[in-house]
Amino acid sequence: MDIQLEKKPPLLRYKYLIAGVLILTGSIIYLLFSTIGPSKLRYDKENVQIATVVNDKFIEYIDVESIAKPKLTIKLNSMENGIVKRIVAEDGSMLNEGDTILILENLELLRAIEDEKDELDKQRISYREKTLQMQRRSSELKRNVLKTVYELERQSKQYNLDREEFELGIKSKAQMEVASDDYNFKNENTQLLLEELRHDSLMNIIQTDLMKNDQEREEKKYVRNRARIEDLIVRASIGGQLSYVSVIPGDRVAAGSSLGEIKGVDDLKLTTLISEYYIERISIGLPASVSYQNRKYELRVTKINPEIKDRNFEIDLLFVNEIPDNIRIGKTYRTQIELGQPEDALVVEKGNFYTSTGGRWIFKLDEAGHKATRQPVVIGKQNPRQYEILDGLKAGDQVVISGYDYFGDAQELILK
Repeated sequence: MDIQLEKKPPLLRYKYLIAGVLILTGSIIYLLFSTIGPSKLRYDKENVQIATVVNDKFIEYIDVESIAKPKLTIKLNSMENGIVKRIVAEDGSMLNEGDTILILENLELLRAIEDEKDELDKQRISYREKTLQMQRRSSELKRNVLKTVYELERQSKQYNLDREEFELGIKSKAQMEVASDDYNFKNENTQLLLEELRHDSLMNIIQTDLMKNDQEREEKKYVRNRARIEDLIVRASIGGQLSYVSVIPGDRVAAGSSLGEIKGVDDLKLTTLISEYYIERISIGLPASVSYQNRKYELRVTKINPEIKDRNFEIDLLFVNEIPDNIRIGKTYRTQIELGQPEDALVVEKGNFYTSTGGRWIFKLDEAGHKATRQPVVIGKQNPRQYEILDGLKAGDQVVISGYDYFGDAQELILK
């Protein structure tokens, strides 16, 4: 006889199936809610940099590399034509003012100076000869005048005697007229000789001055040309470093040719390239500084070249007070150029978040410091160390400032 078995309830019969369906449904719901909710990323806290938002003095400046250059650069030019005979100073030599750099040779100039010296000697001899001739002529004229004056005095006495004898009736009227004519002739001749002597003296003075001026002019010309020999020696016009010499022995150079360059080392400047982004904000007189060997040296912007090249423009900076002792031409120095005055501001340290987010948001940590969520922010000015926060954060907030290249589209960071 068959025994009828009692049927089990459906829940018991299908309990494993129902359990599987419930597990599957729960998984689907969990995945669904995970997709709909904010995406989360677990990240090692030690691999990110966390900074605290603080109130601080904020100054906008740019940090650039600048190169030390001489403030004064002098070109070496030849004063005379010539052939390079010898080069005394080598490239890179430190020179004092007046040191010899190179020597030129000009045989034509030497011959011309010798010819001028011979001509000057001839002129000096001629000057002495003409002076002696004038002295002899003057002496002869003076003797004639002296003799004539003497004869005039004798004639005057004789004339007075003849007039007395005429009045006494000893001499006739005709004799008296002859005596009068002789006296008048002697007197006029004497006056003419005296006038000639005066003219001769004046002419001697004028001619002597002319000859003296001619001789002095020739002597000055000779001295000038003689000094040109000194110009064949090219010397350092300032103390500094000889950058280079552009000629070699045997080269023929013309007057005014460039022979090299000297850089002054007593007064240096720093030159740097600035992004064209700052061209409206850089002005002459802006303060700057350079830190060197644990000391800070003040600078000032002194020259701006407004020409844009490769999206940069060039500026010069001079030291305000003290120059570093061992600064070297051509060496690179980190330089900070200030773009404004220090201001009280809410700031945060720089990080790569700005590059990834465009400065529109940042991960802000919760109070426990284990979770960080996206926080919209408004970034103002910046310098190489800090960003100015205009909105979205407050002092004391902690934010993640690095690692954004690995966060992807995560909305939350779970820091472990």
